[in-house]
Amino acid sequence: MSFLGITKSLTGRAWLGPSVELDRAAEAIAQATGLPRALSQVLARRGVAASEAEAFLAPQLRDLLPDPRSLKDMELASSRLVQALDARERIAVFADYDVDGGTSAALLLDWLRQQNHDATLYIPDRIDEGYGPNAPAIEMLASAHDLIICVDCGTVSHEALAAAKGTDVIVLDHHLGGETLPDVLAVVNPNRQDESGDLAHLCAAAVVFLTLVDAGRILREKSRQGPDLIAMLDLVALGTVADVAPLVGVNRAFVVQGLKVMSRRARAGLVALSDVGRLDTAPKAYHLGFVLGPRINAGGRIGKADLGARLLACTDMHEAKSMAERLDQLNSERRAIEDEVRAAALAQAEERGLDLPLVWAAGEGWHAGVVGIVASRLKEATGRPAVVIGFDGDEGKGSGRSVSGIDLGASVQKLMHEELIEKGGGHKMAAGLSLSRAQLEPAMARLSELLDKQGAGALGPSDLRLDGALMPGAATEELVNQLEAAGPYGAAAPGPRFAFPDCAIHFAKKVGESHLRLTFSDGTGPRLNAIAFGAYDTALGPALENHGGARFHLTGRLELNTWQGRTSVQLRLDDAAPANT
Repeated sequence: MSFLGITKSLTGRAWLGPSVELDRAAEAIAQATGLPRALSQVLARRGVAASEAEAFLAPQLRDLLPDPRSLKDMELASSRLVQALDARERIAVFADYDVDGGTSAALLLDWLRQQNHDATLYIPDRIDEGYGPNAPAIEMLASAHDLIICVDCGTVSHEALAAAKGTDVIVLDHHLGGETLPDVLAVVNPNRQDESGDLAHLCAAAVVFLTLVDAGRILREKSRQGPDLIAMLDLVALGTVADVAPLVGVNRAFVVQGLKVMSRRARAGLVALSDVGRLDTAPKAYHLGFVLGPRINAGGRIGKADLGARLLACTDMHEAKSMAERLDQLNSERRAIEDEVRAAALAQAEERGLDLPLVWAAGEGWHAGVVGIVASRLKEATGRPAVVIGFDGDEGKGSGRSVSGIDLGASVQKLMHEELIEKGGGHKMAAGLSLSRAQLEPAMARLSELLDKQGAGALGPSDLRLDGALMPGAATEELVNQLEAAGPYGAAAPGPRFAFPDCAIHFAKKVGESHLRLTFSDGTGPRLNAIAFGAYDTALGPALENHGGARFHLTGRLELNTWQGRTSVQLRLDDAAPANT
């Protein structure tokens, strides 16, 4: 049932409020715990009972950390790692070029370095080598190392890993596995087909962390103390958020505790990166995903692939500052490239049709480092799965992003098994692929068909789900902090969204190219500031700027805004609707 009677807002969406059952559950939580009703509403939506509220609001690793050996091959992997450490063997770490790969690699390098053992870092070039292990690189590493550890990649790299020729290989990954596994010493992956799936929400950095937990257990059995793993949770938190892993279960504890570690500013690379990103408040999940993550990714996208991982593993502040500044520069260059490709991709997709099960675009010379981001933008703009492919001659490399409920990774894997593409894989929400020009149209047609069978063709504008209504006067700093305790918010844990009914707009001004800043009140209490990003990409911006004295229902997420040392509450506005409808 629509909330406040809104079936079509200014952005064309229906507003859906909490069900009667959720309202009752929220009331029960509020009465039993004394927590504010707004916070109780959020807890009820997340399925938290009154008796569980206290523990949920303060997640502890000791309560949520799974036994590492519940994952297949874990004991093999951790014992081989300790064996290599004890025997001073030559270790190589082969990592993916994204944030999850970089944090995974940095975890291993840091753990080894603290025990006076250096390892070789190898990250493939996105353009020249593509995703995952390749035979020449593996053969080269095997010739000079006793152990190769592949992180955030390797699960479907049968041929490439066969090039190790007798050198032990460990795969620590989370991407979807195929029917068979590569012939290596150990594949630790919660998304192997023979796993239960109970830990499928872990990113690669979390899998590496569990491996180090188990290695620490082995060291203790030898009466030795390993490195402080709690101090490494900043890297696990960053990998978890940046890889858009669901913020449920142990992932919540990883991020909550990791943010506390990060706030101590003890890791040189993250301190330098926070400084160039002008992060002047205690870090939150948002900063990991939108301030730090994109800068770390920039090296792998358009610069030197290993720059992000090297920064995260760096211990020298001067060196870290230099690398962080370079990544910041690369990130600015990436944004310019992205804007150009996005405009071309959107125009092409619009011509093809934005209401199909799959929105896709392909172009000559589109930088392989930005196609994933552009696919994400297309997905956000259309509410449909999207794939964007850049061609260099006959060779195309693409990336896709999906929407909730549509498994893109499995469909792309099916294309590879049907030999419609040369290479492909991923997970439910994201996938990568390589193909030739001749394969393009048949592959996209088949992918559209596979996604349509999952219901992608029936998707409409996403309904907006709200947690309830508030008066502007109730939007206090104390309430925002209380709501923050129910986080972190992100994938599988959307932030709380509240409606402010029947409000008058006192000030509205366009900011930048497409944003809107405004001030509103209900006429009986204090005024509240709001910011609507991208408001002029829809009817939202023009309608609110030219309100003509009309009153509106407004909805969005509350946040704290710090400016020149002063903190105030503001609404990050998502949508609005005339109050007289």
